[in-house]
Amino acid sequence: MSELRLFVTVTERESEDILERLSFCFGEEDYAIGTTEIDEKADRWEASIYMMLAEEDEVHQRFREVLQDAYPSLPIEREVLPDIDWIAKSLEGLKPVRAGRFLVHGSHDRDKVKAGDLAIEIDAGQAFGTGHHGTTAGCLEVIASVMRARSPRNALDLGTGSGVLAIAVRKLRNIPVLATDIDPVATRVARENARLNGVVSGLDFVTAPGFHSPAFSTHGPFDLIIANILARPLIKMAPQLVTHLAPGGDVILSGILASQRWKVIAAYSGAGLGHVRTIWRNGWVTIHLRHGC
Repeated sequence: MSELRLFVTVTERESEDILERLSFCFGEEDYAIGTTEIDEKADRWEASIYMMLAEEDEVHQRFREVLQDAYPSLPIEREVLPDIDWIAKSLEGLKPVRAGRFLVHGSHDRDKVKAGDLAIEIDAGQAFGTGHHGTTAGCLEVIASVMRARSPRNALDLGTGSGVLAIAVRKLRNIPVLATDIDPVATRVARENARLNGVVSGLDFVTAPGFHSPAFSTHGPFDLIIANILARPLIKMAPQLVTHLAPGGDVILSGILASQRWKVIAAYSGAGLGHVRTIWRNGWVTIHLRHGC
């Protein structure tokens, strides 16, 4: 069945605003959203949402409602996409990504690995997280920083996607890591990626929506929790997440637009965590918090 893209053409600032609105409306559902620069000199960007063709009417109506108060006359355009593996195609020309000590690369770039690199091989696939997105790269950078300064005894990667962050933790430190995702395809792909990267023990991949799994109490409480999701669900789950954090533990959060950072920080401050630092990458932020800070 064909896939469809609904999009609007706006400025960079407007695209960030619309992306935030789309994330708020569709963030907990299985729709891909994003922004793309079309013309740098003219400041033309597209904010898009992707769906199957049969879902067009419902998604179009909701997209229009998202725009109604701030952009009532903005036209929503459509593009029917051919049956191509767009994830694989979009990553064909991407170069390896460095974040801290990590080098995330595809199988075609194994020759780019240098002595001293902590190399993680992730090819284009069915789960999010190749290192190229600002949220994944930001998490890798903060993970490296935390692991240099602290000695966590165990870790949780919530919303593991491709498994890249869980693999990164395990490569830095020989500690047990629980990696969970609501999508069984993601947990399968993450498990395969771990094997590909030589991580054959110490990582437990579990399909679990939210914190509704006995695995959290079995493996926790955690000294380090990483959650690269979206701002809205992160805010909602703050009280639950903190209950699974060990005293003095660290939390790394991402999937957060720069404009959303204060709402997320406020939610976790209210749950008893202190803000350590925030880093920015391509309009997205990664937030480091600590219990008792």
